[in-house]
Amino acid sequence: MNKYLVWSVPIRLLMVFLVGIFLISPLLAAPPKKVNINTASVAELQTLPRIGPQIAQRIVDFRTKNGKFKRVEEIMKVRGIGEKVFEEIKDKITVGSGESK
Repeated sequence: MNKYLVWSVPIRLLMVFLVGIFLISPLLAAPPKKVNINTASVAELQTLPRIGPQIAQRIVDFRTKNGKFKRVEEIMKVRGIGEKVFEEIKDKITVGSGESK
């Protein structure tokens, strides 16, 4: 019996298994956690795209002065966050449980 033939079946099965795992693994990954703009620290807010230290601090200051955000859209009241930035972060932020959209 050919020695290459003996190893070809297990190797093919291993390859199929590895390709299957590679294709399925993104589906099994947990969805990214949203940042709660009512409780997030300056550092946590900076994990959002286009939110640097100054805008993150403005969000915290706005929240301290005006109370909790009731809707994610209210973040556009913070200086430096317009429609373009909001479009980039809206799916990455939350105001917590009972969020109204």
